[in-house]
Formats: sequence, structure tokens, C-alpha cells
Amino acid sequence: MVTQLHRYIDAWRRHDVGAVLATLTEDCVVIESYGPVYRGRPHVEQWMNAWFAAGGRVDAWDITTYAAADEFLMAEWSFECTWRGQVGRFEGCSIARIHGDRIAYLREYATTAPLYDWTGTWRDQQ
Repeated sequence: MVTQLHRYIDAWRRHDVGAVLATLTEDCVVIESYGPVYRGRPHVEQWMNAWFAAGGRVDAWDITTYAAADEFLMAEWSFECTWRGQVGRFEGCSIARIHGDRIAYLREYATTAPLYDWTGTWRDQQ
């Protein structure tokens, strides 16, 4: 099943600002994992245009787990982008609330360190 969250992520992969905006309500709220909040499609458009103009590039954004319940959508994913010449990779999760057929609220969470298997002692942590 392809949902608006799938379309949102796919549009970012294709660097298609118009397609991203088409998945969002006019008064949407998008919260990135590192803090910025974008309120309304005009601010999302401004953010995307500025990010791409500064050389930002989504290199990969792959959904690994997906679930839907009522008006909520959730996706775990792996993400890779290039920003200011530096490649960044991390895993994360998006939680979206749908209103009608568009995303009204989207919040993203990201891992802050590489995942590892705990071996029973705290020496593993750095």
C-alpha cells in the first residue's frame, strides 16, 4: 500500500519540491529530528528550496518498517544525504497524522549513534 508518507519520502528522494508539497495540508507541521519546525506549506517550500540551493542532496531514504492505524502512519527508515560536501547516514522514524488525504503533522526521530548489540557490560559504551 502506497500512502502519503511513502509519497513524501519518495518525492524527497527525487528532489521534487512540488510533489512533497502535494502530500501536505496547507497548515501542516513538519518537525525534523534535530529541532527545526516548519509550519505550513509555504515554510516547507522555503526550507526545501534553500536546502537544495545550498547543495543539499538526498542520496537514499529507504523505508525498512511501515505501519498504519486510523489516521496515523509510521515508518522506520535508513537515510543518507550530502550536505555541504559531507555524506551523512543515520536511521530514524517518521510519525505522521493524516487529515483527509494529506499529511497534517509529521515528526521525525533519528538515532544519535551507530546501533550495536549490548554484551552485558557497560564497557561497550563510549
